Amino acid sequence: MTVETAELPERRLWQRISGVSTVWIGLVLIVLYVAFSIARPDAFPTRFTLQTLLIETSVLLVLSIGMTFVIITAGIDLSVGMVLIFSGVLGSKTMEWLSPGQDASHAGWGIIAAGFVISLAGGALWGLINGVLVARAKIPPLIVTLGSFGAALGAAQLITGGVDTRTVPENLRDSLGFGTLLGGVPDLVLVALVVTLFGAWLLHTTRFGRYTYAIGSNAEAARRSGIGVTRHLILVYLMTGLLSGLAGFMNLAYFGTTTIAGHGTDNLDAIAGVVIGGTSLFGGTGTIVGTVIGVFIPSVLRKGFVIAGVPVFWQPIAVSIVLVAAVWFDQLRRKARDRK
Repeated sequence: MTVETAELPERRLWQRISGVSTVWIGLVLIVLYVAFSIARPDAFPTRFTLQTLLIETSVLLVLSIGMTFVIITAGIDLSVGMVLIFSGVLGSKTMEWLSPGQDASHAGWGIIAAGFVISLAGGALWGLINGVLVARAKIPPLIVTLGSFGAALGAAQLITGGVDTRTVPENLRDSLGFGTLLGGVPDLVLVALVVTLFGAWLLHTTRFGRYTYAIGSNAEAARRSGIGVTRHLILVYLMTGLLSGLAGFMNLAYFGTTTIAGHGTDNLDAIAGVVIGGTSLFGGTGTIVGTVIGVFIPSVLRKGFVIAGVPVFWQPIAVSIVLVAAVWFDQLRRKARDRK
């Protein structure tokens, strides 16, 4: 078997990027947006609401791009939210330590750049640890990343003493946190857009993406075809950790604090968004377009419920229904494929 036999069937580029399963979930997103727009035409379909919706979803989308690669390989990463916190803490403390009087509020771009690099390095470190334990030690990813979930959070609390760091450079907040480019597009949204486009290119047009699908479909067949499965899995988890580090720095810029207690469900939100978007928990199937749609559904529900005056407690119920429906649809699709 050659590497080419492990590829998905040859289809047009857009078909590979979008996938059939994203059509129905895309319709769900459109219906939700239209419904809330009808319910509150004065408040929901406005530029301000759209802008805040995009900003609030940017960090989760960056996490979810990495999660898409992991789940396509039939893995899981429960640690991304805590790695986000850990990376933000490292970046924040680095900027404090390099600033006179350990007050980073007026830190220059050199110090900010150092904090950014350390945030990325912190996320990459956890990703590398996860990847090595999963790919080389053969420990189930559920157990590995559950352990990383607690360890990363504990490390962040040890570094800070459990107290959020609040001396974030004003230059960082005024630029990445609240700055805009290209006619008013928030900088955070542009960063998320770049990550999304890179993820789509990597997954759908490169050998790395083909190997990701092949491993998720059948890891042993991929290994026999010459794919370095161990190395590839390490790289996938490393990339996910790196993106968690980036998300941590984005979160730091937007909130101006490390928000240690504010990301307890980020891992589940990322997984839910990816699965709702059509990525199979069994591996081998998924698209970046589907992930984008899947991530926005909970965000639209949350924003719509708040604006329409619906108790926010309904939001997790609605997301759960859509999530279960997505998994059920995936199982039906797999059964239909197996019967052929």
